[in-house]
Amino acid sequence: MTRASIIDGKAFAEKLRAQIAAEVAEIKASTARVPGLAVVLVGDNPASQVYIRNKARATAEGGMASFEHRLPAATPETELLALVRQLNTDPAVDGILLQLPLPKQIAAEKVINAIDPDKDVDGFHVVNAGRLMTGHPGFVPCTPLGCLMLLKDQLGDLSGRRALVLGRSNIVGKPMAQLLLGEHCTVTIAHSRSRDLAEECRHAEILVAAVGRAEMVRGDWIRPGATVIDVGINRVERNGKVRLVGDVAFDEAVEVAGAITPVPGGVGPMTIACLLANTLAAHRRRLAIK
Repeated sequence: MTRASIIDGKAFAEKLRAQIAAEVAEIKASTARVPGLAVVLVGDNPASQVYIRNKARATAEGGMASFEHRLPAATPETELLALVRQLNTDPAVDGILLQLPLPKQIAAEKVINAIDPDKDVDGFHVVNAGRLMTGHPGFVPCTPLGCLMLLKDQLGDLSGRRALVLGRSNIVGKPMAQLLLGEHCTVTIAHSRSRDLAEECRHAEILVAAVGRAEMVRGDWIRPGATVIDVGINRVERNGKVRLVGDVAFDEAVEVAGAITPVPGGVGPMTIACLLANTLAAHRRRLAIK
């Protein structure tokens, strides 16, 4: 059997970002306005700071306006809620991104649901979750949206395919399952309490792994020829060096699957590209631009 083809998320994301930048330039030429993304970071989490930097750079490269709000770790919840209310009414802001995790004194769900659902470009608001569940237009979390784009680019029509989503988080697992249902897949969600995970995986033509456990999915878990989307980003130490690996044992899986995303360079780049796509969509909706 031939090795799996590699799904290049980095190349796909670059193409998507170029398309977004071109659309933003057209809007700016005709309206003298550009989409605006406000990013809110509370505290000094090192990983969050890297993410914020990358998002700010991508926003600028896309021709959009970037508004960055950095708050101390001791910021009270009331102050953060006041900032969210201000951004909700700011006409220059089309999208609001609240960087997680938040400090312990702040209830993340409360703040997320204080964001205007039409500016919730992360797609985490309960209203957008409901819209996705019921098939109404809304914002979809960026990572599962990027996964779906890669799947459709690789496979075309997904209708009728057996899909397994490994993981049930509100950020990836649940919305991913809803998106696949929307594409008329037969969808199973498996998780830590599922019996015989390996056997569940072996039935899947499409396997989306999003559990956050390094290389948990072994090569013999995968149905021959399946398309594997690895959402995991795990740091492991090997031979004295730290490297990134996914939730799938790539070296084993690549010998069995039909197509697979690598880590890094697979799903990761799609997340920021889809954030820009959601921000552009929010701008178009707010100004009724077709």
